[in-house]
Amino acid sequence: MASITDMMTGDRWLAQVFASTEARKGGIVKRQIRDVDRFVGREEFLDEVHRRGFQVLENGRHYVVFCNDYPIRPPRAKGL
Repeated sequence: MASITDMMTGDRWLAQVFASTEARKGGIVKRQIRDVDRFVGREEFLDEVHRRGFQVLENGRHYVVFCNDYPIRPPRAKGL
């Protein structure tokens, strides 16, 4: 029986990530680093993120991709 990794190409996986409703609306997508490594590889994933003009952060086991070019800043407490 074929597994998902046998059926899923790197190009198809990337296309699905960036075709998601959240990505198309300029939102945020999160993917596990192990999945990135398994389906497409870190370098290709990060190249594609930057090619699209997006930003990415690594947090724990995940990549968090900001599918827009808005500044990323730490939050400030109200009144400061």
